[in-house]
Amino acid sequence: MAIPDERRDVIAAPDSRQPIPRVGEGKRGEDGYFGYLLRQAAGAYRYRMEATLADLGITQPQFAVMAMLSAYPGLSNADLARAALLTPQTLSVIVANLEKAGTIVKRRHASNERIRQLELSEKGKALYAEARGRVRLLEADLAAGYSEDEQKIVRRWLAAVTAGTPED
Repeated sequence: MAIPDERRDVIAAPDSRQPIPRVGEGKRGEDGYFGYLLRQAAGAYRYRMEATLADLGITQPQFAVMAMLSAYPGLSNADLARAALLTPQTLSVIVANLEKAGTIVKRRHASNERIRQLELSEKGKALYAEARGRVRLLEADLAAGYSEDEQKIVRRWLAAVTAGTPED
């Protein structure tokens, strides 16, 4: 099928494609869509977290699980999956690995025998404290150059974006 003359300048031939801009430029920078930039930033942050936590033997999703259990001990698997932004299947694998490593323990729910509540073990609390210290340094690096008020604006915006989406 022939391309009409008025459309030839819109469709680039394969050998004359523009190179993908570097991170921070073009659509990968300030001209980009919010959603893309959020995903790009999340990927970069996850990479940095993985590098920061690698020698502790924990991943970013494991850290998220530990953080939620530290803040909200006694969560069930279902509640923990929602809080840590993980699928139930992924959470099950993470919980099994953390339990095998001795960093979390399961307890029976007081009124429902089928529900198991999760908590950090003493070993898990110590590991989480070490990881949390490292992540705080990473967070400080992210916030460097921004005032407290600017940081609050970004946090409020990110929370509002999240609150505007369904949890399930």
